[in-house]
Amino acid sequence: MTERVWHKASYSAASGNCVEVSEGAKTLVRDTQNENLGHLGFEAKEWAALLGTLKK
Repeated sequence: MTERVWHKASYSAASGNCVEVSEGAKTLVRDTQNENLGHLGFEAKEWAALLGTLKK
């Protein structure tokens, strides 16, 4: 099993309060300060729709 790579928005650098994202077959999203509480998973189509809506 390949270890997932997580990244967060550069906008969160000052506060550290942000979410982290790991993109792959499923995109996973987790809270940076509560990583041990798990994550939310999104299919590629769902993640693309969310990003498309946010960019509008």
